Amino acid sequence: MKKIYISLFVLASLFLSGCSDDFLDVNPTENKPADPELINNDQDATTMIDGIYNIFLSWDMSSFAWNGATSIISDDADKGSDPGDTGTDKDVLDNLTYNASTPSFKSIWDYNYAGINRANQALAILPKLDKVTPSLKNRLEGESKFLRAFMYFTLVKGFGGVPIVDHLPIPGNADDKIMQLTRKTPAEVYAFIESDLNRAIETLPLKSTYTGKDVARVSKGSAYALLAKVNLYQKNWQKVVDNCDKVTGYTLVSDYSLQFKKEGEFGSESIFEINGIGGTSSPGFGIGNYSVSQAPRGAGGWGWGFNTPTEGLANAYEPGDVRKNATIIFRGTTLYDGREVASTVSNPRYNYKAYSSAFYNQEFTDTNLRYLRYAEVLLMKAEALNELGQTAAAIPLLNQVRHRANLGDTPAVSQTDVRKAIYKERRVELAFEHDRWFDIIRTGQAEAAMAADGKTFVVGKHELYPIPSSFLQQAVGYSSQNPGGY
Repeated sequence: MKKIYISLFVLASLFLSGCSDDFLDVNPTENKPADPELINNDQDATTMIDGIYNIFLSWDMSSFAWNGATSIISDDADKGSDPGDTGTDKDVLDNLTYNASTPSFKSIWDYNYAGINRANQALAILPKLDKVTPSLKNRLEGESKFLRAFMYFTLVKGFGGVPIVDHLPIPGNADDKIMQLTRKTPAEVYAFIESDLNRAIETLPLKSTYTGKDVARVSKGSAYALLAKVNLYQKNWQKVVDNCDKVTGYTLVSDYSLQFKKEGEFGSESIFEINGIGGTSSPGFGIGNYSVSQAPRGAGGWGWGFNTPTEGLANAYEPGDVRKNATIIFRGTTLYDGREVASTVSNPRYNYKAYSSAFYNQEFTDTNLRYLRYAEVLLMKAEALNELGQTAAAIPLLNQVRHRANLGDTPAVSQTDVRKAIYKERRVELAFEHDRWFDIIRTGQAEAAMAADGKTFVVGKHELYPIPSSFLQQAVGYSSQNPGGY
């Protein structure tokens, strides 16, 4: 969040971790709650919730590991970089030869549970704050529950059923600890997510009520949009439509590329995005090394060169589609701010959505990570309507997204063809926004899509991430591993 970076004092008093380098030690079942009297005012209560947002700025939460496990792993991206640079494990992710010891999966597991841990602590403390404005306290509860739901959605998409840790552990209660380490079914996790989001909807305000730095906070529309996406993954088609209809007050921006630049932050299309502020000194406030790790590498470059767009993705764009040049940096071209990409850089293509103009080669840049946009709401509703047999109603929604991309109406008419058109539209509209891997799995496209990219996706093995071996070693009696973990 822009300028929402929890102070060292509050970190020390609220969370087990005292600084950004050691919160991996946070165990989801071990916490040190704060003294509510130390933060019993509006400002400090708000800062406490900012600490949950803050987890998204970490290197392993939203940067290198996340890019590897959602993008490089898919048919949209290659490892990139140089052949000899594995990026720790980005080579095995690219080749689908990972296992339960692959570090990126551990990072995703640990950091999401660290964020959930922060949310649980905040939710335990908020009811005790009797000097905080009641309406603000309700809103902060809604924000906490949205963020916790978002992190559980990340976990269930990647790992399937996971333990649900929904409260601080009861000191000395072994049964409570065992319960919180017990793996739940995906259906149970989804039900928990929906419960959190429904509560968030009751307490969050509309986006239009936020001003100043608060525009970066989640709103009622954020909760409805995420709930629709949760419904989408469960194929609850009518619920997708119903919740998409409740995402009001948003419009597509006219210039697709603008929303990925500094001046396009938190525009009319933005539903949930993580903000970053560039900086040349530490501590910074951007997503750690998000931009530089994906920037052009080699002679004339300025970055590490990972997560490079595949030729298949580049070819997926129709002629005239403005999204192609807004998504992909091509070798030998000039960027929107005049910076030249030398013809001598190592890879032919790079991720344009990760580019930072002002702080292009810094650890902490001003690049935002867009997680939910109104374009996706339109595509989710179109997909659901088509699956419900209302294909004629789905086509205009698809066309709205196409028209903004400078394309004409879709030629698809039948339900089958419209389904394929929507899948393709999601690919080119949301490229490098961390949806492709999950999309091809949930829609049954993975085996064919990965084969077209020269990779072997094994049905029954690769649908879920392996449960990290480090967790299985600590969780006595927890022996349920996913097929790809052996």
